[in-house]
Amino acid sequence: MESHENLLAGPLPTRLPDHPEAREMLEAGTKAADVAARFPAYPAAWATLAEDYFAAGHAVTSYAFARTGYHRGLDQLRRSGWKGHGPIPWEHEPNRGFLRCLFALSRAAQAIGEKDEAERCSQFLRDSSATAADALNGAP
Repeated sequence: MESHENLLAGPLPTRLPDHPEAREMLEAGTKAADVAARFPAYPAAWATLAEDYFAAGHAVTSYAFARTGYHRGLDQLRRSGWKGHGPIPWEHEPNRGFLRCLFALSRAAQAIGEKDEAERCSQFLRDSSATAADALNGAP
């Protein structure tokens, strides 16, 4: 029996590659700034920095870190075949750094009065992964 791809189903989910050394450094407690300096293309390090600085009340710095990780993540998504839309599953662990950056960018943009950007990023997150949006927004 011949199998045919459903061309109306939309793009396949994009799965970013793992960066084991960078991931293991973060998991072992290495400072996120040190991980980002050694592995600047690793979005999870930038997401951690953005989250830490936002929690400390530094929304502008959080915004800068989130934007860096977001752009580094977009570069990786494109190299992984992403065409500007389609699912980026939260369930795939290496995608989480990018999705966290997207959430952090939305939150920091809102905090500094960039409401249009905050809304665009929030919608992009939900379109990419409703599971990520729910998880990062604290939904049960």
